[in-house]
Amino acid sequence: MAKLAIVYHSGFGHTAVQAEAVYRGASEVAGTDVTLIPAEEFEQNWRVMDAADAIIFGSPTYFGSASAQFKAFLDATSGRWLEGRWKNKLAAGFTVSAGMSGDKLATLQQINHFAMQHGMIWVGLGLPPGNNTSSGSPEDLNRLGGFMGAMAQANADASPEAAPAGSDLRTAEYLGKRVAETAQRWLVGQSVGAVAA
Repeated sequence: MAKLAIVYHSGFGHTAVQAEAVYRGASEVAGTDVTLIPAEEFEQNWRVMDAADAIIFGSPTYFGSASAQFKAFLDATSGRWLEGRWKNKLAAGFTVSAGMSGDKLATLQQINHFAMQHGMIWVGLGLPPGNNTSSGSPEDLNRLGGFMGAMAQANADASPEAAPAGSDLRTAEYLGKRVAETAQRWLVGQSVGAVAA
């Protein structure tokens, strides 16, 4: 059984909707146990994160960076970093902002750098960019053209029920499913390596 944790902060509800989409995608993969963790509840969920084979991190992009609340969670992991507890776990990321660009890549890079410092193994989106030809559509997966993780756009005044766009949520589902499938392969590889040793 592959264990996944999705840790996210959501200021206005849009990132929570995106996190739920990641959860749905990961839950589609048989033999996967997925836990959704709001970043504000990290203290009571250390055990879940420590036991996870993969952790998918999500934050809104505020001023070209992860939110302060999400950063507080990242900073709180320093003891785990010191002990190497998350080394060799899989990691991935997602983010949403009001702007079409919104400097979302900077937030994903921040999450990626955090995961690298923990010795984690990054799983990218693995999709070509959508909606980048005359025959493309805003309904294409990866319509915002991200590679490092799942990106979404939600108008600042839109309710979480109305945004992010459906294609952005399907892209988030794709990321969740990809990480879950990768975790399944990762576990098989670890058990084969243990037998060989």
